Amino acid sequence: MKSVKTGASARASRSSSLSNCLDRVLVGEAVDVLEQIPEASVDVVFADPPYNLQLDHQLTRPDQSRVDGVDAAWDQFDSFAAYDAFTKAWLSAAKRALKPGGTLWVIGSYHNIFRVGSTLQDLDYWILNDVVWVKSNPMPNFRGRRFTNAHETLIWALRDRDDNGYTFNYEALKAFNDGVQMRSDWTMPLCTGQERLKNDDGHKLHPTQKPEALLYRALLASSNPGDVVLDPFLGTGTTAAVAKALGRHFIGIEREEEYAEAARERIAAVRTAPAHGLRTVLGKRALPRVPFGAVLEAGLIRPGEVLTCPKSRHEAIVRADATLEAGGHVGSIHKVGAAVQGLDACNGWTFWHFEQQGNRMPIDALRETIRATTGAQAA
Repeated sequence: MKSVKTGASARASRSSSLSNCLDRVLVGEAVDVLEQIPEASVDVVFADPPYNLQLDHQLTRPDQSRVDGVDAAWDQFDSFAAYDAFTKAWLSAAKRALKPGGTLWVIGSYHNIFRVGSTLQDLDYWILNDVVWVKSNPMPNFRGRRFTNAHETLIWALRDRDDNGYTFNYEALKAFNDGVQMRSDWTMPLCTGQERLKNDDGHKLHPTQKPEALLYRALLASSNPGDVVLDPFLGTGTTAAVAKALGRHFIGIEREEEYAEAARERIAAVRTAPAHGLRTVLGKRALPRVPFGAVLEAGLIRPGEVLTCPKSRHEAIVRADATLEAGGHVGSIHKVGAAVQGLDACNGWTFWHFEQQGNRMPIDALRETIRATTGAQAA
């Protein structure tokens, strides 16, 4: 068992605070190090665990050149039972480290992802999505006995089933995708070119290095600047590099010193984007609440003024306590808006309109004015 360390002399200990782990690569077995991370201290876990992928014999291309598959000791398990026990152990330790509302990403191939998914559910994680990474440049199937394996599967899961406070930057992803709702099939190439780390012989340093684009999208979706992102199988550091670039803190765990050292060098070269560059579009739910009473307090609407519906079929009088009166109904902007329409619910902010310089506008514009003047929308 290797010691847990962040450099030549620094060591993580069971009594370590979060600050001793942040923005460092810790060397050691995943479960051992995870148990040293303070409980409920991590916002997101991204895990690329061993796939238990072993070829029965050497795989060659048609020209008889050897395919560089995964044959390292870290991907070898004696049986499915041993792999399942390993999966349960690290998923349990990761759950302990996650905050309430924290989420976990795990990526795998057909060799292991179904077993991982079953264990996630056994441990009471709540699966939010499965995302298919469609590889635009997959490795061909040289034997011609199966379909070409052109995708991998990511599972995105919530630590606690009933916790609705998790981060999902829906509006930011929609903007990222040219105004179209982001789907669960992501097409992008394998890690190639300058991004692929090589050893001294010019061969790829790690057989399963993931493209930064994949991590960029996952972290943009499920984390915010300042959040803590943990990768228990860091490899050559893709998760940490992207987290740092996006202004997130990272904790990386890697058992192989060769990979850990390469990750440290890679991460050190990354520059974090400036704060103003890390801002993203906020959805309505993420914005601070502004009560209708604040609109009256600001003098943007005064008691006694008349509001109308979009088609001027209904009118309501504004009262001093920020309630409305219309057709015998008295209550909030939402309650009265629903009552005059005979509906169970109504968004009063968009239903009721006021007049400004001859134009009728929804009172929601006044709410946005208050947010702008108080700086509440800046993020």
